[in-house]
Amino acid sequence: MFTKYAVATEHFAERHFIKNFKKKYKTAWDITWRAMIEEFKRTDALFNTSIVETIIDVDNIKIVKTEFRIAGSKKSRKSSGNRCIVAVHRDIRMVYVLLVYHKNDLGGSNETARWKQIIKENYDQYRDLF
Repeated sequence: MFTKYAVATEHFAERHFIKNFKKKYKTAWDITWRAMIEEFKRTDALFNTSIVETIIDVDNIKIVKTEFRIAGSKKSRKSSGNRCIVAVHRDIRMVYVLLVYHKNDLGGSNETARWKQIIKENYDQYRDLF
């Protein structure tokens, strides 16, 4: 049996790339987002799949990267280039969505270095974890 988590989307995530997904995909994005939230509520189950990569696991916080595809698209999660960075707080059973992006949104040649820098610059509470 898995623990159910509450899910919160950080203001920075909503303000930046999520609004682009909403505008570009409209109803398909709404379906995709609802499905992602349901997955995050069952985060423990996600760790048993290949779509989650744990980046940091310190104390009661895990920073993970997941892949997703837009509902109705023919691309797989992996080939879609869509990613989501979340902070899982196991002690309080919360998942915070920090960043939702397409890999081309970040620019540059090193996607991981770029999103880590974005997290450091915009989330004081996670800065020292990287």
